[in-house]
Amino acid sequence: MSKFYSILITGLVFAAICFTGCSENKPAESTPASTAEVEKPNFGGYETQVRWGQHLVTIGGCNDCHTPKKMTPMGPVDDSTLVLSGHPEKLPAPDVDRKQMESKGLVVTADFTAWIGPWGISYSANLTPDETGIGNWKEDQFLYAIKNSVSKGLAGSRPLMPPMSMMPVKHMTDEELKAIFAYLK
Repeated sequence: MSKFYSILITGLVFAAICFTGCSENKPAESTPASTAEVEKPNFGGYETQVRWGQHLVTIGGCNDCHTPKKMTPMGPVDDSTLVLSGHPEKLPAPDVDRKQMESKGLVVTADFTAWIGPWGISYSANLTPDETGIGNWKEDQFLYAIKNSVSKGLAGSRPLMPPMSMMPVKHMTDEELKAIFAYLK
């Protein structure tokens, strides 16, 4: 009988070692339903969509055409009182020497908000949240305008004119354009 108990005890010890080896006290794997962690949105490495949009507007050079310039001893600089306000409404149309324009192919005004070429004159748009800018626009309208190079984002409207129609901004992702729109609004 002692041989029987000896085999039984050895078997139980062996089973106990096997069962405890299979359970390493790992935390139970969570399933999506039990996960309390919510995936955080990715804003290009920025803390908010608006900050990302500000970054994209800066590196995209939007100020180059949409912010009037003032002349300084160091050359033209952005007029900080008119950031992204587009071509000044009360500024008269530029006087263009047609021969000069044809020989150069393109003429730009001193404030960099009007561009003259074989297509005519392009005036940079007001991108501020004012109602004279994009204040009444919806996000989908903004995306449509940029992706399809259409003025005011309205189907059937005229195309965007050079230089905007030539800009690579139309190749941005929807998420990038939404961030830009969030910043501009």
